[in-house]
Amino acid sequence: MKKILKWLGIVLAALVGLIALVLIAIYAITQSRINKTYDIQVETVSIPTDAASIKYGEHLATIRSCRDCHGPDLAGRLLIEDPMVGRIDSANLTSGKGGVGGTYTDADFVRAIRNGVGSDGKPLVAMPAYEFYPLSDADLGAIIAYVRSVPPTDNQRPPTKIALPIRAIYLLTGDVPMLSAEMIDHAAPRPVAPEAGVTVEYGQYLATTCTGCHGKGMSGGYIPGIPPEGPPPLNLTPGGELIGWTEAGFVNTLHTGVTPSGRQLDNEYMPWKVLGQMTDDELKAVWLHLQSLPPKEQGNR
Repeated sequence: MKKILKWLGIVLAALVGLIALVLIAIYAITQSRINKTYDIQVETVSIPTDAASIKYGEHLATIRSCRDCHGPDLAGRLLIEDPMVGRIDSANLTSGKGGVGGTYTDADFVRAIRNGVGSDGKPLVAMPAYEFYPLSDADLGAIIAYVRSVPPTDNQRPPTKIALPIRAIYLLTGDVPMLSAEMIDHAAPRPVAPEAGVTVEYGQYLATTCTGCHGKGMSGGYIPGIPPEGPPPLNLTPGGELIGWTEAGFVNTLHTGVTPSGRQLDNEYMPWKVLGQMTDDELKAVWLHLQSLPPKEQGNR
């Protein structure tokens, strides 16, 4: 009996040691990717200073969810605190204490927004730059102009900490959008932004902001790596939740948060108060884009 217990102890110790080695490897590999340095020479983007451009930049920063993530004052806030994910805070973008606005150059802002890379050359964690990479120079310049116009706010944010479980999922599946810098072809030619208008093309341009939650195919389903506490993002293709909706019903839903069937959207999971600040023409363009998509079943993101 003692011999059996001895061998069981040896096996258990070996398993514990193996698990420890796997966890150490997961941490080391993911940390090496987090600490990777990118050498990205960004294009020169003209930053306007007139009041109209800054106001337009505020509109873009609102409908593109910059203010939703970084807070209405852009001073950063807690985004996620979960044992499976860790603690993720958005950066303070102002020039106040703890903010990057006082040290970031225009090129640094371009690199962070378009490429998901910080001023130190390392990838920004949980910064959805893949949604902003297609931004036109004019729109990007207006956003940066607005960010620079925001009053300084002292707000020292704690460092982001990524838990081992989400590191493992990120490493083993590749489905977790933790590092946008890895999802972008930085050497590819800049995409040409369409002209503003009620068109499918402009609707697609605007709807890139929606892809982080609803997926590139807009078919919704749970977001990889995000705690599934709330309802999964809806299927916005013609094969999903919008069947039977009209353009007017879609526009009204985004403006009011109430669907054509009378259901109230939960702003915590579907930020209609932000997206609803699009103009009617912007929402009509998004509607045209969604209607042009091939029907899909929910969850094929």
